Amino acid sequence: MPALKVRAKWRPPLALIVYAVLLTVMALPVLIVIWFRATEASVNRMEPVEIIALVVVLILTLGVAYVLTRTITGPIDALIARTEEIARGGKAAIRPLESYGTREIAVLSQSFLDLAGKLVDRTEYVRSFAAHVSHELKSPLTAIRGAAELLRDDDAERPMTKAQRLHFLDNIVADAVRLDALLQRLRELAQAETPMAEGRSSVASIIGPLRQRFPALDISGTGDTETPIALPQEAAVIVFANLADNAFRHGAKLLEFMVSADARSAFILVRDDGSGISQANRDRIFQPFFSTRREEGGTGMGLGIVHAMLGSHGGTIHLRQTTGAGAEFEIAIPLSSQRG
Repeated sequence: MPALKVRAKWRPPLALIVYAVLLTVMALPVLIVIWFRATEASVNRMEPVEIIALVVVLILTLGVAYVLTRTITGPIDALIARTEEIARGGKAAIRPLESYGTREIAVLSQSFLDLAGKLVDRTEYVRSFAAHVSHELKSPLTAIRGAAELLRDDDAERPMTKAQRLHFLDNIVADAVRLDALLQRLRELAQAETPMAEGRSSVASIIGPLRQRFPALDISGTGDTETPIALPQEAAVIVFANLADNAFRHGAKLLEFMVSADARSAFILVRDDGSGISQANRDRIFQPFFSTRREEGGTGMGLGIVHAMLGSHGGTIHLRQTTGAGAEFEIAIPLSSQRG
């Protein structure tokens, strides 16, 4: 959902209002005493001047009460009502208040809008994710069950041939492998959603493990590959292994990491020479379970895991526009604060 922003304008800070109210309350008795001394009021009966003074005090008191109500109590009550409305109505009820009163309440309201929006988005993500997981698990489980039932019903009257049995057993093994891959991706996604402890790694430190895991890929790194990034080694292997797997599944033979850095962040360009990503799919590649290689065992979760894990460590990834073959991803990740 689009981010909602509190309208920017000058608002008095709460401290200013509190001090102003206190000084006003303190000043009233002093002003009354000065007024009476100046007019030499009679103690026997109330003079018109005294009545006027009391009326002025009452008006000032009501004015102070109105200011407090409008600038503090009113917006807080409105925020409480909006909270209850959001609890009942969900996303449709997430909208800015009409008035904020003080700067602190405006900041609080903005934080509340941001939090409510994230919670709603998270709820919708979990709902969609659960539906996708159920679908992805159901397909291979249904296939395994069907093949097992056919093998169980094999009898002497119409026996299966050896080729038929092997076919059904191969199907069961293939679907079991697919389930195992899906569960592995789910474990990686759980790690991505729950940030690991702080750590550091570098592109140079993950090239070796990637070469062992993907021997068919010619993997190389150029630039500041020794630059320490704020990504634990395990998380870095998961991120770049998913990118390597994505490149391999799209027919790549070469995978190159080009690293540069500034004072705060490292920028990693990941380039392969595979079949690339079509224009129609560019906006969908980070969606969970979107895959163009489902028949070949793709789960559609790899790039979603990369996006989530980088995000949980303060990083970003986006697909660059390319003119030739292959795909290019640009990653920005904070530099590690750990030294040594």
